[in-house]
Order: sequence, then C-alpha cells, then structure tokens
Amino acid sequence: DPQQLQLATSSKRKLRRFIVIDEVVDKLYGSKVREYFQENNVQHKILALPTTEETKSMDLVLNILQEVQKFSIDRRTEPIIAIGGGVCLDIVGLAASLYRRRTPYIRVPTTLLSYVDASVGAKNGVNFLQCKNKLGGYMPPVASFLDRSFIQSIPRRHISNGLGEILKMALMKHKGLFDLLKSHGKYLLDTKFQSYDVSADHRDAALQTTRIAIETMLEELAPNLWEDDLDRLVDFGHLISPELEMRVLPSLMHGEAVNIDMAFMTYVAYTRGLITAEQKEQIIQCMRGLELPVWHSGCSWSLIKRALMERLKHSGGQTRMPLPTGLGVAEIFNDTSEETLERAYKLWVRD
Repeated sequence: DPQQLQLATSSKRKLRRFIVIDEVVDKLYGSKVREYFQENNVQHKILALPTTEETKSMDLVLNILQEVQKFSIDRRTEPIIAIGGGVCLDIVGLAASLYRRRTPYIRVPTTLLSYVDASVGAKNGVNFLQCKNKLGGYMPPVASFLDRSFIQSIPRRHISNGLGEILKMALMKHKGLFDLLKSHGKYLLDTKFQSYDVSADHRDAALQTTRIAIETMLEELAPNLWEDDLDRLVDFGHLISPELEMRVLPSLMHGEAVNIDMAFMTYVAYTRGLITAEQKEQIIQCMRGLELPVWHSGCSWSLIKRALMERLKHSGGQTRMPLPTGLGVAEIFNDTSEETLERAYKLWVRD
C-alpha cells in the first residue's frame, strides 16, 4: 500500500521490529539479519529460540509474549517477524494471534517443508498433552517472504522431509508435479533446490516444483481457509502421521511421518482397486527416489486403528479419507472397511 509506505517512511517515529528466529537459523544467518536492520536504521529486538517439536508448547508462546510486552510494539504498524522452519512459524503465529487479540506477523520460512507448507494457509498452533497441534487458531500472516537461498544450508534429510509434502500435492492434484519429482528428485536433493545450475536436462526444476506445489496448495486452502469444509485433499498423509510422529519423537520428522502415512494409504487405494499395481509401484519407487521412508516399525496395526478413531472424533464422525484414484488425481472416501485396511496393512508390511 503506497499510502502506508509513505506514512512509514515519512514518520518521525523510528521503525521498530520484533523478530523471533530459530536458534540454528540465527547461528547461520543472524549476523546478516542484524546487519539488515542496522543498515535500514530499524530499532529491533531479535529473540533466538530452540523451535523443535519437543519445545513446541504454550510455555514457549508465553516466553515470546513476555518479550513482546517488554519491547512494546504498535500492533497496527509493527508486525512480528518469524524466521525459521514450520515449528517456529506455528509458534509465532499463535503468539501473534493472542497478543492484544490479533497482532500482524510475517512468515519467513527457512526449510523446504515450511517453504511449501507452513508458508501457506492460516493455521498456527502448539503441541499439548502429547497431541500434535492440539492448541491453536486460524490467523493468516500479513505476508510470507519466500527465499530459496535459505534451503542451501539445511541437511539433505531436511530436503527429503520437505519433498514429502510436495509429493502429497503431486499425488492428490498434479500429475505434472509427480513427473517432475520422478525425473528430477535426485537432482533437487543434490542441488538443495538452488537454481544456479539450470542445465537443459533439468531446466529450472527447483522453481517449477516449488511454484506448482505452492499453487496447488493455495488452490485447496484459499476457498476453505478456516476449514469449514472437512473434506480436504490436503489431509492426505495426515490421518495416521500425527499419532505416529508424536509416538516416536524425535526419530521421525514431519514430512517423513506424512510419507509413511501416504505409503500405507497408497496400499489402501490399491487394495480397494482405485489404482493399479503398476501405479502403486510407481508411487513407492518415487518415494524411495526422494529418500523418504515408506514404512516404520512404530506404525503398528493398533496405532493405525487408534489414529483413525481419533480422526472420526475430529471430522464429524466420518473418516474423510483422501486416496489416490490414479497419478495426480484423488477422491475422499468414507466407506473403507476395517477388513480392507487390515488387508492393505498386511500387504504393506510384507512388501
């Protein structure tokens, strides 16, 4: 808004910003962030915190809010800035939504997973009583700033972790994205989603992949930002994974748990006759190519049943199970029998 920009730059009051940054990101980029605010003559407070699934709690939210209160921000003109992975963005989003009922915030994702997933949408939250994101709300950021250069410093496993959420969108909505992942998966892992080597073979696979993933995610989320409609294709991979992820912390990352869930659901789709044996194999091979786990010993039959019971509780008494009906196409089903699920489970474990 040019008017707001004019107001901000001509104001006698010094620009002020409160920034929450993940402590690992701070070690890598903190000096550049501080330099940026100093160069632009912005009075700032940078709070570096350990933001992991284990620390994702109301305690950390309250810790942030105490510091915000000390710094004293104008909630209309001084957005809180979150720089980090999905956990950091979730925690800061919740803190901002609580401070004076609603304080604007900006998301700056620094991992591949948060770049394509947490950067989009309105949800924020923290874990509570060993349950993933049990406390939270819906408040979208005023902006998400996307910069893939952050991704070059994250470990290979974290890149693979983010590819799990990209694959989710490919399987649900976009055959072209699935083909991109199949053809360029190893290259994307090797180059860490950077675009400096745009060869004829790979074109700009990193830009194409992230752009399509975000666009398809937006298509799904934008009309249903507050989840009034519980039939959501983006829930693929999220029926069993929350239970599994919390149960085996910290051995599985979010995208890995999601992929294990998607691998099992691929077997469910095959057992139901929704996809062919060849399509099932293509999906599983693509997952392996992206270096994602396709099975985990913690994902027992009893855990699956428990997770689906939880699902019924929170989705209006129906499972609302998104399943692939081909490559890049999907539907939501409420009629998968326990017998079908058990047959799929046995086949999955055997393979």
